[in-house]
Parts: sequence; structure tokens; C-alpha cells
Amino acid sequence: MTVSVPYMVDSFCQLANIPSPSGNTAKVMEWVAQELTSLGVEHKRTNKGAIIATLPGRNQEKERLLTAHVDTLGAMVKEIKASGRLKLTLIGGFTFNAVEGEHCSIETSSGRIVTGTILSTKASVHVYRESGKMERSEENMEVRLDEKVKSKQDVIDLGISVGDFVSFDPRVTVTESGFIKSRHIDDKASVAILLGVIKHLKESNEILPYTTHFFVSNNEEIGYGGNSSVPSKVVEYLAVDMGAIGDGQTTDEYCVSICAKDSSGPYHYGLRRHLTELAEKNGLHYQVDIYPYYGSDASAALRAGYDIVHGLIGPGVDASHSHERTHKEALDNTAKLVMAYLMSEALQA
Repeated sequence: MTVSVPYMVDSFCQLANIPSPSGNTAKVMEWVAQELTSLGVEHKRTNKGAIIATLPGRNQEKERLLTAHVDTLGAMVKEIKASGRLKLTLIGGFTFNAVEGEHCSIETSSGRIVTGTILSTKASVHVYRESGKMERSEENMEVRLDEKVKSKQDVIDLGISVGDFVSFDPRVTVTESGFIKSRHIDDKASVAILLGVIKHLKESNEILPYTTHFFVSNNEEIGYGGNSSVPSKVVEYLAVDMGAIGDGQTTDEYCVSICAKDSSGPYHYGLRRHLTELAEKNGLHYQVDIYPYYGSDASAALRAGYDIVHGLIGPGVDASHSHERTHKEALDNTAKLVMAYLMSEALQA
């Protein structure tokens, strides 16, 4: 019995279609909580709104924690312009080029949803000769609302105000060839993987060697998702996030990527070797990579002062923090490595 790929894909699709930019994740966290309840898994909320689900193991003196984050990139309304268009401020690390032309939704304080499109201020090539050369920056990008608005007051009358959250249309597509195309594969695919692992463990009645916590983080994209509320007995902390693809990288869209080092420095060498040995033993397609412009909840936990062994793995994802793509095989390889790790012996201190 293996972790169900269809379940993981379906869970991802549902998660991706729930807007959850960092700072506005209540709806998606409620979905996760309901799914854990349906699986019969005990869980609790932290003060920051994260969820910690726990599966008991034979050894309750040493514990493990796995984390994935459900918050995403997004934006906020920075200014309502006299023209009736909106100026944005970005949430998370990405560029305006990555969202130009994207459909978006503005959630007002009353809960009303107003849709729009993110465009440059000189989008028409028939009018602006310099349209293609203009820098895509906060000053030069705006939201065109799908409402009859011609002034700032018209927008205010819709209930829109500064500080309202803006979400991007994920445009989730699963192809017959097994590709998953969507925004926010980082890191909702990994949340789906952990849910798939939990579902498998509950249905198979397999007992873990160590009590294990599954931490669904909701502030990772802004740097402090999994850096608190780590149970005191946790000795190993594994972030399940994404492997970035690009020039000089070994990761592809079909593998589980194992991170050796990111912007925070090297991950625990012993745990990294343990993960690569498990991947080799189980015949998994994996790659080891270094991510110079990356940080994870595991590294955030170390910076917060936790005395833990830390690691980072995840499915290979193309075009990270843009319109991303991965493959079902990457989810499968990552889930299999997570299972192999959970059933393995802990590192010796």
C-alpha cells in the first residue's frame, strides 16, 4: 500500500483554489483542519494560526516534526488611484513580471470579493511605444477592476480600502501527461503530500517508530512560519517545501529534491546523508541541490534558537514564484521519501 497520488493531486487542487496570501489564511487553514478531522487525526492551532497534527509513535522520548506551508505569495492594496485603479504592494519574494496579466481577487474587510487584472500602466502597444521597455515596478503596475469605476470614490463605494488582500488566480491544470500547472505549487503541493502520508498511515494502521508532528505553517513566505511552537521533545525537523529548477541546478520536475544548502547555510549533513541513503535504498528519483536565494521553515526554526537537526526536501518545481509546474512523479517520489524517513531510525546525537 503506497501513498495515493490521486488523493495528493486532488488535495492540491482544492488547496490551490482557496486564496491564502500570507496574513490572510483563515479559510485555507479551516479546510486543512476539516480534512485532518475527517482523517481522524488529533490537531491543535497555534496562536499564529498554524496547525500541528500529531501521530503517536513507539518512542515518545524523541519526536520528529515535518512541516509544509499553506500560505502563498500575494499582494495588498497600497493606494486607490484617482483613475479608479489600484496600486499594489507585494507579499512575499517575487517580481511584478511574474503576475503581469494575471487575474486577481480583492477581498474587502466585509468579505466581498471584487475581481480584476494586474496590468502595467501603459499596457496598450497601440498607444504607448515604450510599453515593452517600461520597468515592471510598483510605480508602473496597477489593478484594473471588473467594475464600472471612474474615480477613487467609486472604488471606495465598492468597499475596497488600503490594506485589503489581493490573491492571484492559480489557474490549476492537471494534464493527461501528468503535469500539474498552477500558481502556489510552492508549497501547497507539499501540504497535499503530508496529508497523503497521514491518510496512508491512518488507513494502514502502521505505527511510527517516533511520535511525529505535522506542522502546517501559515507565514513561511514572510519568514516566520515554523519558527515557534515546536514541541519540546522534537529532535529532528524536516521541512517539505519545493526544489527549484534552473540553470546550474540538478533538480527536475519528476524528482524529490534534497537541499544541501540555502541562503541560511548548510542543512544538517548527517540528516542529508540519511535522506540520500534512504532515496538510494528505495530506488527513488532524487537530486541534491543548493539554493542561494531560498529559505525554509527549518532554517527559520534554527534562527529562532531551537536545538534541532534540520533538513529540507520537496518536489521539483519549475518557474518558482511565477506560474509553476511540477509532475505527479515528483509528488510520488517525495511522498515515498517522507514515508521512508518516518519509518527509519533517528540520527544518533
